[in-house]
Amino acid sequence: MSSVAVLTQESFAEHRSGLRDEEITGGAPEDEAYIPTYLEAFPPLPEKGPPGEKGGELTGAWSKIRPIKASVITQVFHVPLEERRYRDNGQFGEGEEAKVCLDIMQRTGAHIELSLAKDQGLSIMVTGKLDSVMKARKEIVARLQTQASATVAIPKEHHRFVIGKNGEKLQELELKTATKIAIPRPEDPSANIRITGTKEGIEKARHEILLISAEQDKRAVERISLEKAFHPFVAGAYNRLVQEMSQETGARISIPPPSLAKDEIVITGEKEAVALAIARIRSVYEEKKRKTTTISVEVKKSQHKYIVGPKGNTLQEIMESTGVSVEMPPLDSDSETIILRGEPDKLGSALTQVYAKAKSVTVVEVMAPAWLHRFIIGKKGQNIGRITQQLPKVHIEFTDGEEKISLEGPTEEVEQAQAQIQEIIKDLLVKMDYTEVNIEQRFHRHLIGKNGANINRIKEQYKVSVRIPQDTERSGLVRIEGDPQGVQLARKELMEMAQRMENERTKDLIVEQKFHRTIIGQKGEKIKEVRDKFPEVIINFPDPSQKSDIVQLRGPKNEVEKCAKFLQKLIADLIENSYSISVPIFKQFHKNIIGKGGANIKKIREETNTKIDLPTENSDSEMIVITGRKGNCEAARDRILAIQKELANIKETEVTIPAKLHNSLIGSKGCLVRSVMEECGGVHIHFPSEGSGSDRVTIRGPAGEVERARRQLLQLAEEKQINNFTAELQAKPEYHKFLIGRGGANIRRVRDRTGARIIFPSPDDPEQELITIVGREEADDVVEDSMVVDPRHHRHFVCRRGQVLRELAEEYGGVAVSFPRTGTHSDRVTLKGAKECVEAAKRRIQEIIEDLEAQVTVEVIVPQRYHRAVMGPKGSRIQQITRDCEVQIKFPERDESAGTDPPAHENGDAGPEAEFVPRKNDIITISGRSEKCEMARAALLALVPVTVDVEVPYDLHRYIIGQKGSGIRKMMEGYEVNIWVPQPEQQSDVIKVTGQVANVERAHAALLERVKELQAEQEDRALRSFRLTMSVHPKYHPKIIGRKGAVISQIRKDHDVNVQFPDKGDEQQDLITISGYEHNVEEARAAIEKLVSALEEMISEDVKLDHRVHARIIGARGKAVRKLMEEFKVDIRFPQPGSEDPDRVTVTGLPENVDNAIDHLLNLEEEYMMSVTETETMAAYMKPPSRAGGADEDGRVPVKGFVVRDAPWSAAGNKAPDMSSAEDFPTFGMGVAPKQTSAWGPKKF
Repeated sequence: MSSVAVLTQESFAEHRSGLRDEEITGGAPEDEAYIPTYLEAFPPLPEKGPPGEKGGELTGAWSKIRPIKASVITQVFHVPLEERRYRDNGQFGEGEEAKVCLDIMQRTGAHIELSLAKDQGLSIMVTGKLDSVMKARKEIVARLQTQASATVAIPKEHHRFVIGKNGEKLQELELKTATKIAIPRPEDPSANIRITGTKEGIEKARHEILLISAEQDKRAVERISLEKAFHPFVAGAYNRLVQEMSQETGARISIPPPSLAKDEIVITGEKEAVALAIARIRSVYEEKKRKTTTISVEVKKSQHKYIVGPKGNTLQEIMESTGVSVEMPPLDSDSETIILRGEPDKLGSALTQVYAKAKSVTVVEVMAPAWLHRFIIGKKGQNIGRITQQLPKVHIEFTDGEEKISLEGPTEEVEQAQAQIQEIIKDLLVKMDYTEVNIEQRFHRHLIGKNGANINRIKEQYKVSVRIPQDTERSGLVRIEGDPQGVQLARKELMEMAQRMENERTKDLIVEQKFHRTIIGQKGEKIKEVRDKFPEVIINFPDPSQKSDIVQLRGPKNEVEKCAKFLQKLIADLIENSYSISVPIFKQFHKNIIGKGGANIKKIREETNTKIDLPTENSDSEMIVITGRKGNCEAARDRILAIQKELANIKETEVTIPAKLHNSLIGSKGCLVRSVMEECGGVHIHFPSEGSGSDRVTIRGPAGEVERARRQLLQLAEEKQINNFTAELQAKPEYHKFLIGRGGANIRRVRDRTGARIIFPSPDDPEQELITIVGREEADDVVEDSMVVDPRHHRHFVCRRGQVLRELAEEYGGVAVSFPRTGTHSDRVTLKGAKECVEAAKRRIQEIIEDLEAQVTVEVIVPQRYHRAVMGPKGSRIQQITRDCEVQIKFPERDESAGTDPPAHENGDAGPEAEFVPRKNDIITISGRSEKCEMARAALLALVPVTVDVEVPYDLHRYIIGQKGSGIRKMMEGYEVNIWVPQPEQQSDVIKVTGQVANVERAHAALLERVKELQAEQEDRALRSFRLTMSVHPKYHPKIIGRKGAVISQIRKDHDVNVQFPDKGDEQQDLITISGYEHNVEEARAAIEKLVSALEEMISEDVKLDHRVHARIIGARGKAVRKLMEEFKVDIRFPQPGSEDPDRVTVTGLPENVDNAIDHLLNLEEEYMMSVTETETMAAYMKPPSRAGGADEDGRVPVKGFVVRDAPWSAAGNKAPDMSSAEDFPTFGMGVAPKQTSAWGPKKF
């Protein structure tokens, strides 16, 4: 049940009742009563012990702080040979152990590595998160290591400590020791705990269990039963007595709360501490039992809550002031008897306080219809607000669903408030009326309308309030309240709307999605016409992404039926008009079919009522697509064909070819039939659709070409039946025109000679290299011939995987050349292929043999250390020379016995050797014709690296090398050279460049260019190093820096200078240093001086603005106040939280701007305060009665802050640190603390 409560700030907070939020226990509340000492709150760091002591052990309070652990850990453990479960004799890492580890890695997410020790034991390394590693280790031990078991006996009452809360301790222990621990059930009398696992794990688990048991042996738990009535005396006022006992004895004392009917007090802790605490408790109990007596009084049940007070505070006050315990009957009991227990001389004063509290407040109920409550409260609480302002101590509470208003407060004021409320009720009953109407819940959302449009219109039009129940209430009762005449009119309109909706129905039409766009029309024009025709029907089309065919109609029954019939007729017409046929028309006649200005095609479209689509001019398609009714489409087709027939001697004939041959005549992707159509002047050949069983093939085109195509088709069909052999070969597209010949002469000659049909790919085919040959398998002109080749030349033809033979086959029409196998000592070579190709191949082989016999061998001496550079990447340079010069180049074997070659010249290596003595391994052999060998020799020598000295000043070497050698590495890679820079201790100016002559020259030029650049940079650095200092008062520094450094960054950017402000510790806090080019520095100084002079003209003024409007003036993220500061060109500073004067706002700027800004701020304050006052008034009577006292004037509970005892500043002669002091609490990240801000920097909005 929800309630609306009216409460003022001056209401009786001290008389509000309720139970305590926390149950009263023997322990002290951590956040209220107990104040820690300084050493408890801030424990000292442990001192470093002597070298002999074990390091790394924390003592005192710091031992409780858990260290931060890495998220990924690694554990290594060993499985001895005798404990290995699998002893695979095969390859290590491929047996059962590897499979088990793979399975464990997948299950746990940990990474496992196995290794075999010398003793054949297994070393296992597990890496991953702690939880994953522990699970993986447990599974590894269980599945890879033989298991043993042992038992350990501990007292039965200690078992629960081994298990832990929810079994967490037991799970942790099992993971930690990689064992399985079985603890007997509570009903089992056995005290033995069984441990299963490895020997090492069993020992660890046994040790941990015995430690837990030993720990519990030291602790004690005692329960003592004392009469419930004496528990308050043991606890003391505000639980102070029991807290003192706990601190003195060190035991924990738990007293059941008053609401719990238990007599047991539980004491836990060390045995001695528990015994001492029990003695103290019994002493208090015996004393109070002997000295106290009781009296009973009758107090109305409704007044009990005032005696209890907020959170039981009143009872605690009575206990503290008189030492008397007040026993209240349970809330659910009808008893009105209150028992006071205490010493006889204190009972009188306690009784007086009980009666005073009980009679301090009167409660009265005023009857009023529930629907009138909000009118009694008034708009924004105006009516009830007047009463609470006159009678601030009266609390008025409205409860939803109940026809009563509760008034609570002093008797006289309650009576005045009652009279005023009854007068308001009487007046409202005359002026106001209400009615209820039952409307089915399914219509409620339609009554409300989109975004509440319907219901808001009714409310405004008739000046009434309409309450429609929530869907969760499952009620159809709609309530209308307001002016009697407006209520009746609103009721009538709502009933009419409901009646219309009852007559409403929904119908779904199945419409293929492809027609949706046509029905809707361009920009929704067509569907708009339908909706205009049926305005009461709502037509909903599905979203295109849903691919749904359902169109929904909703509206009055008759209108929906009419609309559905109209749409069905429209859809039927669309289906009938969607018939489509394609007509092949020769491309050259398309323009004649279109006619001048589109006259012909337009006339055909209009007369046949069809849609005719022609292909674009640049398209190769000849198909004209006609769409519409079937009869109309056929009529349009006949008219288009008639135009074509008139323009040309077009003939159409049919030829009968068995259906089984159709696919072979069409060819792969239509290539065969397309070649016939192209060859016969572009006739159209139409085969029947597959599966129709028809043998009729239609040919249409010029009369002569049609007859020619018919003969070719019949001939092809006959060939297919007799010789249905097809072959394919690859040839580059650029060679096709040469194969075809001028006017097709070459290809026609081949066809005539072989009788085969050769089909070349069309431009649209994806396989442009594929040529198809159809005909008999054996051709008549394939011959086989042989020739004699000296066996010593055979190797030249078959080496490099037969590259020479492949080149011969590609060049001479695929001729096959077969050399005898090695070892047969035959000189006979066989050639097979077309006669002309075989003869040409023989001539070419003879030329190669002549070249081989005319070969000479030339030796070139190149030092072996340069061979790799001469070869190039993957031998690319040598391969290029071999191809260009048609020679063979052979490099010598590397001389491994001579030691390693001198390394390539890199930064810091020794320089190139001055003298060179040729060796056998330095000789490169070139074989080929004499003139070719000389060309290759010259090319080889051009590739031999040379070394050039470049003079570069020593102080520039480090810039040329670059960061981590990046500069010199980039130059070496870019110019393909080696660059040697001397060691720093040599202080030499000579840099050596080694590489090919052309590359060395380019690198030499680049080095000299780089030296010029570096020297220019040195000169520029000298010019940029000009420095200047200027004196500016530190109070202006923050303004010069600007918000987030904006102002100083702009100065640096505009003048290309560096501006440094003094650090906080510097002696001269007023000096600003500017560095850069001299003229730039002067300009920057002038800009700063101009800024300072403007700042000196500024003034600061304080203005009082109510702190409650500060947030509104500042705005979201300080947007509003920044706008104000930009508009008035001032700086506005608000006080920090906790400031002594929270209303003071400081405005800084030019005098005129400051005055304007202050006037504007005062106007804003006046405007915002009206809203703040109104909001607070509304909040005062809308919030429930306060249940706690101790609030300050603003209704906020004072914050004590963090308090400690025995702090260092409490001692004599010491003082507490000043938190507002910039010296005790310095600013982070700024050289000087900005003016009028806290030590932690300026407030950020």
